[in-house]
Amino acid sequence: MAQTQADPIVSELKARALALGFDAFGITRADARPDLPEKLATALAEGWHADMDWMAETEERRGDPLKLWGEARTAILLGVNYGPADNPMTLLDEPRVGIISAYARNRDYHDIIKGRLKELAGLLARRAGADVKVFVDTAPLMEKPLAEAAGLGWQGKHSVLVSRDFGSWLFLGAILTSADLPVDIPHQESCGSCTRCLDICPTNAFPAPFQLDARKCLAYYSVEHKGQIPRQFRRPMANRIYGCDDCLAVCPWNKFASVSREAKLRSRPELERPSLSDLVRLDDAGFRALFSGSPVKRIGHARFIRNVLIGIGNSGDLTLVPAVLDRLDSADPLIRGSAVWALRRLDPDRAEAMRLDRQARESDRTVQDEWMGEV
Repeated sequence: MAQTQADPIVSELKARALALGFDAFGITRADARPDLPEKLATALAEGWHADMDWMAETEERRGDPLKLWGEARTAILLGVNYGPADNPMTLLDEPRVGIISAYARNRDYHDIIKGRLKELAGLLARRAGADVKVFVDTAPLMEKPLAEAAGLGWQGKHSVLVSRDFGSWLFLGAILTSADLPVDIPHQESCGSCTRCLDICPTNAFPAPFQLDARKCLAYYSVEHKGQIPRQFRRPMANRIYGCDDCLAVCPWNKFASVSREAKLRSRPELERPSLSDLVRLDDAGFRALFSGSPVKRIGHARFIRNVLIGIGNSGDLTLVPAVLDRLDSADPLIRGSAVWALRRLDPDRAEAMRLDRQARESDRTVQDEWMGEV
């Protein structure tokens, strides 16, 4: 944890944070990053937020914690290590396995962290007689630059926080408080000349170091995007069915995380290497049961099966064709359209034989287009 100046309240908070399962703790001024409004405005002007309109709608509050809560004086930033036991990129060599991002293989981190933050914030309120508010990343608070200011690490060239102790594998949460507390010294950015995270990106989603364009990001398309995956990103998705860990997994600082304390958040075994064959057959109830308490559940059944079908189309496995054919009759056009693409990739002759009849019976224009577009 960061080295905060000696203070009895802070010492008690740090000890309690450790007991609650937090691995990183740091304090900064709520107004420590006056550069944020300009950085955010630039990103929005460039369109790097894609169709995440909520970022633009909350721009004023997102760029300045004091606009979010005017009484805030101090920000306490906390991190939980979720480093995976194995390199998730090794699963790219197993095309019948669906890759779920490491952060989503356990309970929803929002639920895990928020309860702990509330308990810690309650302790602070009692000890300091101060007001407190807790934030996880669903709130319009830019926690990564604040965590950098609080000494938890630095934002790497992939835009994710990098820690000397935990590499690129930290969940972040924040407590804003009206109390004045001693602050930590920020870490210097320590990426040096390394560009591994930029070079590994399969879709060139980084316009420049420290900048991410969601319009080219596989994590964005598999998690946030509501429509069909744009054709140019389907083959690069390979068997990534929820998120993309490539830029995190190659970070050299992860090797230091491997000798740190064991991650308290371990993935559920059934989500470590699930079979695409099993996943594509999930109905809505089965999907909800499998991903109960997981962030994957938030994208809904149709978008998840969309992603699975893209993975199947990239698998080259003809034994999966019957499962794809079953999905051609789905009531949801998002699933039907992805099934068309998967079939045309796996068995183009069969797809061509079916095309005219299927097009004539298809009511959705986007699905009609899938029978004719490039694969």
